[in-house]
Amino acid sequence: MANITMYTTAYCPYCNNAERLLQSKGVTEINKIRVDESPDLKLAMMEKTGRRTVPQIYIDERHVGGFDDLRALDLAGELEPLLAGCA
Repeated sequence: MANITMYTTAYCPYCNNAERLLQSKGVTEINKIRVDESPDLKLAMMEKTGRRTVPQIYIDERHVGGFDDLRALDLAGELEPLLAGCA
């Protein structure tokens, strides 16, 4: 199973949706980085991703984007192979 990292905040419905989608695909562990706890973490996320919103999701080293991007991968049939490390 791939390593999942998600930049998130304490309450974020899109983050919750992303987590549920990943769990439905068998993901049991998500490395969550709470950007609301530290301005430095949010700045680092913005520099790394070029985006200001959460969630920002990485599967292994690949930046997937936010929940809408994750869902689009799923609908295209590309999420499961990515999670399995086959993409």
